[in-house]
Amino acid sequence: MTMMEPVRPFASAGHGANSHIGIVLSHGFTGSPRSLQDWAEFLAARGYAVRLPLLPGHGTTWQELARTPWRRWYDAVEQAYDELARERTVVFAAGLSMGGALALRLAAHRPVAGVVAVNPGLTFANPAARFAGVLRYLVRSTPAIANDIRKPGMDEQAYARTPTAAVHQLGRLFADTAAALPRVSAPALVFRSAVDHVVPQSSTALLRHRIGSKDIEIVELGNSYHVATLDNDAELIFTRSAEFIATVAGRKRANVRA
Repeated sequence: MTMMEPVRPFASAGHGANSHIGIVLSHGFTGSPRSLQDWAEFLAARGYAVRLPLLPGHGTTWQELARTPWRRWYDAVEQAYDELARERTVVFAAGLSMGGALALRLAAHRPVAGVVAVNPGLTFANPAARFAGVLRYLVRSTPAIANDIRKPGMDEQAYARTPTAAVHQLGRLFADTAAALPRVSAPALVFRSAVDHVVPQSSTALLRHRIGSKDIEIVELGNSYHVATLDNDAELIFTRSAEFIATVAGRKRANVRA
């Protein structure tokens, strides 16, 4: 059994005028914090307190992921939020792909200030994924869904195989999150790649239709594939998300003073 190159979570305590603002970042299914490392460092450099956990079952072997229920992925994100919320005035949730679903679910169950989701997953591109609950007993794994990146030379450090049992768990997460979307009232900023070979456009359509928030903006990325945080539009994602966080946090502070 081949082990992956070690991948680690990222944490920054925050500093300066933005240290009262916390941000939880979540990577995607079969992926690792590497996919969001540059984004996390960008936000940390601006003084935000940042947590980017390594989700359970990730960063080791796909066999371990196959044994990991989806609630453990969510619990890791929720724990990061609770740690930040104890010391920060406001906390935002952000994520890529499955991490976007985790951020949205967190917003449905915790008073997050805002949500930033990059190509969030809520539906499957492959119809066969809906039958993963049965297929997991017949086919243990399928080829990787990793590194859907237009920019050459980039690597998100994801698994070389996708465990079918974990796809079944992912489907359960998607269903649970979709049902909770009407409870999401926080402002949302969503980035969507025009070409995405992993998550279908139906995910964004479902999000737009079901989310409870009246404040949602969808930004199209024209020069990136699925892992856009490592792709040609990464700088746009970083700067726009920082502006969004500053604006929403400023609005909340003004409301408190009023």
